[in-house]
Amino acid sequence: MSPVRIVVIDDHTLFRRGITALLARVADFDVVGEAADGFEGIKAVAAGKPDVVLLDLHMPGLTGIEAMQAILRENPGTHVVMLTVSEEAEDLMAALRAGALGYLLKNIDSDFLVESIRRAANGDSVMSPEMSGKLLRELRAGTDLAPVPALSPREREIVGCLTRGASNKEIARELAIAESTVKIHVQHILRKLELASRVQVAVWAIEHGIVPRP
Repeated sequence: MSPVRIVVIDDHTLFRRGITALLARVADFDVVGEAADGFEGIKAVAAGKPDVVLLDLHMPGLTGIEAMQAILRENPGTHVVMLTVSEEAEDLMAALRAGALGYLLKNIDSDFLVESIRRAANGDSVMSPEMSGKLLRELRAGTDLAPVPALSPREREIVGCLTRGASNKEIARELAIAESTVKIHVQHILRKLELASRVQVAVWAIEHGIVPRP
């Protein structure tokens, strides 16, 4: 049987290298790439053609959800598992809506991680026990996992800036990202919401409670 091919994407160098070293010792695993940010992660996935991607949620520049969306567009057969410290239900639901097959917390033990990767490679959903309970509570509260024009955390930040009339340069300075990245995010937001202008985005955000009314 072919080994499970894995790419690890995490901006924390010590953690990423520790996970990579751990997985490299598993006989049926083959770590085919690692990356310190979303942009490099997309390249690593394209080059390594992994079965499973372990992806951090909150990274500078391109967020984990944004990176996952790009990865899944180009590699629809790849299984993405979020590996994060965030126990927020909102992050969990956003990751699942965006296509994550699993959501694991970084405090899991090594055996649980190894078994989760094997299951994910077979297309099974995997989740830390703490997050399973939160998922059930969200579902009972009426949260719907059906595709909706949901905005990623980074996109929500940019929408908030747009409602204040901020320029791309001002947004880039406030969020510490490249102006070219802001332009890409704005284009994605317009396309997701099927709107034609930044003003329409601001109005939509206020009407839908994304930002408070002035």
